[in-house]
Amino acid sequence: MFDTYNPPFTVEHGDNVIKVIKEEKDLIYKRFFRGTEEKELLLLNNDGDILINPIEPVNLPGKITSFMLVDFKRTVFIRPGDKKKIYLTFPVEIGVFVSDKGGKHEIIDIFTYSRVKYTLYGSHNKGLVCRYWQSEVFTDEPDTNILHEGYIELEIINDSGNLMEITQAVFNAYGMKIYYGDRRLGMKASMKIINKLLAETDFETFPTTSRFKRSMELYTSRKLMINATKGIMEFGL
Repeated sequence: MFDTYNPPFTVEHGDNVIKVIKEEKDLIYKRFFRGTEEKELLLLNNDGDILINPIEPVNLPGKITSFMLVDFKRTVFIRPGDKKKIYLTFPVEIGVFVSDKGGKHEIIDIFTYSRVKYTLYGSHNKGLVCRYWQSEVFTDEPDTNILHEGYIELEIINDSGNLMEITQAVFNAYGMKIYYGDRRLGMKASMKIINKLLAETDFETFPTTSRFKRSMELYTSRKLMINATKGIMEFGL
């Protein structure tokens, strides 16, 4: 499903169908789920290509936050001064972009097949609202359903002098670099532990495998001014 398409076209993936019909210079965009039409758009005087790819999973049901919290199903312990790699899953949101002759991309549709849930990280008066996702902790790259889940290759660096217990990770979506292939998608990230209450997460601009392509990030396409891309975990690990 994830690719650039020249209208008219139809993309089918199981019960999911995206169809774009061309009428002279206009485009009619339709999205179906299990045979039911969920969205129809008329793109006037537009004959550009359509890009479908995974985007930062913090956009539905609306722009609530740029943070995602991954809740670990198993607690992780790491020794002082140690560096270890684990794998987590994350929910997939799918963005549909239309491009113009100058190569500029504009978002026209966002949808997901994963459950959308939000939670509060930290206190009620100073905490962060985060997209919530619970994940198993893996020591090897997991198998995932590309339309529902991706995986995060997370390197944990314990710069503290203590044995650290980790139960969650908070990420800033403005720093996400998602890469995808035919069957899987993933990101590379790091968590630097400073003390028992403070850690910093960030993403790397490298694919988890050389065969993956980089997705179009939604905040990049919108040309937003981003002041911070790191996730600061100051309310506990």
